[in-house]
Amino acid sequence: MSTYTEDRRKVTTRRLAEMKQRGEKIAMLTAYDYSMAKLIDEAGVDVILVGDSASNVMAGNVTTLPMTLDQMIYHATSVVKGVTRALVVCDLPFGTYQGNSKQALDSAIRIMKESGAEAVKLEGGAEIRESIERILCAGIPVVGHLGLTPQSINKFGTYAVRAKEEAEAEKLISDAKMLEEIGCCAIVLEKIPAALAKRVSEQLIIPTIGIGAGGGTDGQVLVMHDMLGINKGFSPRFLRRYADLSTIINDAVAHYVDDVKTSDFPNASEQY
Repeated sequence: MSTYTEDRRKVTTRRLAEMKQRGEKIAMLTAYDYSMAKLIDEAGVDVILVGDSASNVMAGNVTTLPMTLDQMIYHATSVVKGVTRALVVCDLPFGTYQGNSKQALDSAIRIMKESGAEAVKLEGGAEIRESIERILCAGIPVVGHLGLTPQSINKFGTYAVRAKEEAEAEKLISDAKMLEEIGCCAIVLEKIPAALAKRVSEQLIIPTIGIGAGGGTDGQVLVMHDMLGINKGFSPRFLRRYADLSTIINDAVAHYVDDVKTSDFPNASEQY
């Protein structure tokens, strides 16, 4: 059981900044439905990300690109109902903010009004500055996302580590400073060298949340299905599995099937 669940104050963007200032690491996990969000929130997670990774782990798609705004709002609405403490952040899906700042604002407003999420997350740096600024001007908190950006997988052609070369690393640093300057409340750094992530984190006032970015960031995020061992088809170096729910669920279902087939379930005490 987590030792950090005694502080039941609601997590806000201000509290994230305070956590960085006092050196307290930020724990973030993804969730996509009411039941799991409730369990994760009760366990003491600081931030719940309603990620477009739902495309992979909930819908079975190969990439995150097929997720629609309506689908993200559906998942976020379900998550918000199960949360009392964690800050709920929702991804803006592919095609709802790139290249059109008005569409970006409309998309963010829909998420906030219809789901009750408390912040949105966008992938990219200088290329989407106008969209981020327009969202921020509406009073909507924005979490940035740099490094490996899964919505751009067709551009990169690979999920390999990003910003290993000096030019890309310098652009990432520049983008991170820009995101802070225009008002983002935090930045996710995905799959970049640990030394670079540490360097960025030390230069920013706002917190950084790493995934495959080493221990020098201000917090960590993992996909819930991966860390609980529900999804066994994804095993990158940065992933630590904290449970083997795939085996537990498989064994439980097999046991249930056997009991039904042999008429052991329901027994006399399980009938009216």
